[in-house]
Amino acid sequence: MDERELTMTTEKAPLLEMRGVSKSFPGVKALNRVDLTVYPGEVLALVGENGAGKSTLMKILSGVYTMDEGQILLDGEPITIDGPLASQKMGISIIYQELNVINNLNIAENLFVGREQVKKNGLVDKQRMHREARKLLDEVKLPLSTHTLMNRLSTAQKQMVEVARALSFNARLIIMDEPTSSLTQTETRTLFDIIHRLRDRGVSVVYISHRMIELFQISDRVSVLRDGEMITSLVTADTTEGEIISAMVGRDIDNLYEKEPADIGAVVLEARNISSRDDYLKDISFSVRAGEILGFAGLVGAGRSEVMRAIFGIDPRQTGDIFVRGKKADIRSTTDALRYGIGFVPEDRKEQALILDMTVKRNMSLAALDRVSHGWFIDRVRESALVNRFVQLLKVRTPSVEQTVKNLSGGNQQKVVIAKWMANEPSILILDEPTRGIDVGAKKEIHKLMSQLAQQGVAIIMISSELPEIIGMSDRIIVMHEGRIKGEFAHSGVTQEQIMQMAVS
Repeated sequence: MDERELTMTTEKAPLLEMRGVSKSFPGVKALNRVDLTVYPGEVLALVGENGAGKSTLMKILSGVYTMDEGQILLDGEPITIDGPLASQKMGISIIYQELNVINNLNIAENLFVGREQVKKNGLVDKQRMHREARKLLDEVKLPLSTHTLMNRLSTAQKQMVEVARALSFNARLIIMDEPTSSLTQTETRTLFDIIHRLRDRGVSVVYISHRMIELFQISDRVSVLRDGEMITSLVTADTTEGEIISAMVGRDIDNLYEKEPADIGAVVLEARNISSRDDYLKDISFSVRAGEILGFAGLVGAGRSEVMRAIFGIDPRQTGDIFVRGKKADIRSTTDALRYGIGFVPEDRKEQALILDMTVKRNMSLAALDRVSHGWFIDRVRESALVNRFVQLLKVRTPSVEQTVKNLSGGNQQKVVIAKWMANEPSILILDEPTRGIDVGAKKEIHKLMSQLAQQGVAIIMISSELPEIIGMSDRIIVMHEGRIKGEFAHSGVTQEQIMQMAVS
């Protein structure tokens, strides 16, 4: 035990202890005798690189997985968690990064799905459900009607409903997995306010995030996993970002945004007067040059992703033209975009980029079949060589390229998406939130790869909600607000405050 943890242990008895927990899957030891302690009314940040074992450990705690060995104690007493319902009955709830909601049901129905309130005659007591739902929404300060359908809610509002559902189980411990990955800054502050209120009520929170700045804003302690082993637990106020990162990756990382200089050439892609059919995008014009990294900044909903979807042929344009190497490009579909040498890593890897039930190999080679085929037949040797090269280049953690991609961690899934487009050797690469949900070590690898591609003459367009990333990796920065381009900055000397001021005005 780290000496900086002693103060807390002498004041409180643990709420929960996991002792010597191990878990193996075919070809990989996910957890190796891990110890984890959570105290009443604390926010414990759980961090580690993708594949370090964070999700596996929490799935054991929430009853999704069964541990191979080890012991779990609640209030000092050994417990057996034989399924998610058992975990919930013990006061343990988990809110996943991919929210578990039913969009065609209303809020009250979502809160009590599978455990509906019933009258003596056996009929569902809808009035009681809505009364109880109203109380729960008031607790999380969500001023919506309980009759509102979930498909009308924003991601942040859906997340608040998930928190309310956790409270409906009288949760004593709530696990939050990357809860701010799709939230605006305002929505993040709202979530942090709720976490503080939960902590004040004595509810404990295990907070999983790759965003270092959040850990120092919200957590009391930080526990670090690496390669399936617990490395250390630190009192947040007594540690530094560098110390946490070093524990995560097993080495010091001096410069996260390691952008190498590249020769910037001629304009490769130009968009002129792009507008969308729903009139949200208005008169978007910009260009990007060979070897240039062009950053797009703005708040969630500013229209950044919509512009790129229009350019890549996913969404139709109302007006506007696209030029590739000075010639007008007829892009009406993604097939057309591929033909012009454009690659697109979308924001939502699971919904838009991966076929989860296919293997790592098949996902990676999907956009480059013409490069690994002879006529109608795939050259399996050539395909394997291509895939193995990118697995090594991006350090994808997988027991085999034949592993089903849904079994990889989120960060390694993201690496597979990037590798898929890299395998197609695009001359123009659009990256929409390329490092979302990726650990700090993997971020550095992605940034290094971006620099290398730029040095090879690839024109890169990067959307990112992380302003340090935008500033650190971009040669130019375009700022959007409500479907329009508000302005542009050169990389040199721009501050986060200047970008944010333009993004909100």
